Amino acid sequence: MQNGTLLAAVDLGSNSFRLEIGRLDHGQVHRTEYLKETVRQGNGLDEARNLTPEAMQRGWDCLARFGERIAGFKRSQVRAVATQTLREARNRDEFLKRAHQVLGFPIDVIPGREEARLIYQGVAHLLPQSDERRLVVDIGGRSTEMILGQGLEARVMESYRVGSVAWSMKYFAQGQFTPQAFHTANVAAKAVLDEALDAYASHLWDVAYGSSGTVGAVADILGQNGFPEGRVTREGLEWLVERLLRAQSADRVRLEGLKDDRRPVIAGGVSVLRAVFELLDIEEMAAAQGALRHGVLYDLIDREEDRTDARSTTVDRLATRFGVDMAQARRVDQVAAQLFTQIRASTKATAADTERHLRKLHWAARLHEVGCQISHSDYHKHGAYILDNADAPGFALPELHRLSLLVLGHRGKLRKLEADFTDDVFVHQLLALRLAVLLCHARRDPDLKGFKLETAIDGTSLQGRAGWAQAYPQSAHLLREEVQAWQKTPSLFSLNLP
Repeated sequence: MQNGTLLAAVDLGSNSFRLEIGRLDHGQVHRTEYLKETVRQGNGLDEARNLTPEAMQRGWDCLARFGERIAGFKRSQVRAVATQTLREARNRDEFLKRAHQVLGFPIDVIPGREEARLIYQGVAHLLPQSDERRLVVDIGGRSTEMILGQGLEARVMESYRVGSVAWSMKYFAQGQFTPQAFHTANVAAKAVLDEALDAYASHLWDVAYGSSGTVGAVADILGQNGFPEGRVTREGLEWLVERLLRAQSADRVRLEGLKDDRRPVIAGGVSVLRAVFELLDIEEMAAAQGALRHGVLYDLIDREEDRTDARSTTVDRLATRFGVDMAQARRVDQVAAQLFTQIRASTKATAADTERHLRKLHWAARLHEVGCQISHSDYHKHGAYILDNADAPGFALPELHRLSLLVLGHRGKLRKLEADFTDDVFVHQLLALRLAVLLCHARRDPDLKGFKLETAIDGTSLQGRAGWAQAYPQSAHLLREEVQAWQKTPSLFSLNLP
């Protein structure tokens, strides 16, 4: 990625949506523009965990405004991520379909631990280089992320379903501040966060940092009222609770540094923050400048190179953990890549698009036998389950599910796949992978001299050379069976073996 390239990160948080635009300069990203809107989708989930029409409309309206600002950006320059509210929402697909259209770019719903990893990346990149062991805490609208890390490496990551919007709605629903409400909210937060006690104990870190949201808001208030700038202390927290209790309600709070958009959720956020301080024996927490959106920007840079892409590291880790036959995986990968490149060339796809989709096919090929340790006969089903449920740093939930579909569909009947067979890229990836697996069935390099795979209006065809079917009768038989497998899908596959 060249110096001077503009990059954009869109963060669809539970309380606010944010757009961060920065310019790349020798590995660093310098802000050129920042937009924030209080959308408060987190309080737009009904009892059935569906986003209300009003909450969806607020989100769409905001994303339309963001979309106008980044309309000229290339896809490789933009990443949009959604967090806990859309992880929970049952009707998220309805929201995301239109959100994609109005923003102009796809939106990744990321798992909690992936959110934690990206938060740490954002915080670490904006801190001075140091060997200090860091605890990073981010209290968002509906989730709280905790990370232990050192340098740029996040080592322990977790996401907990407790946040400022959720706790404000549940324990301060009418905006009333009472000692009982604070006590109940504090006890409830500790109950959720209790399992963090051992993993994030005070002897495991040197400095505590708070990222974005609640911590930033509390630090601003305390700094404006005589406490140390950019820091949250136990003394300051207790002073703030006392001031909120004195005000008795959100509407009556008068505090320097308290912004209007933070007023309705301050009590819930402070309750969670107090619980974190008490559980982890924190005396002081520094407000970090970096946040999720900054981590997304730096992750965009890393994704340009396979060696720095967190997803590639995750694939390698899963392959090792589940004892994948790496020689066979590489063999299938090479054949699948050759076939996929031929198909995409016949569609006039750009080299950049082909390369991007090829990397994901590479991951599927590397992991197509990841379920073999569980069952040989149904290993593709177990492999798909592993990928759908794995802790997979770098991957968004839809991206990981697409990978699991490729693994599930690389053998057997195609009708078992709940996949979109009008998606040409997915179909081409799946066909290339299936053909590669059957051509490598003998677990040795296949003889594919003279083979050509290309697509046209009436489907995709594989052209072989004369005499090949006689030389490799089992492979020819498997290819003919593959033709039959595709007859029951909208995507036809034909074979010409003279």
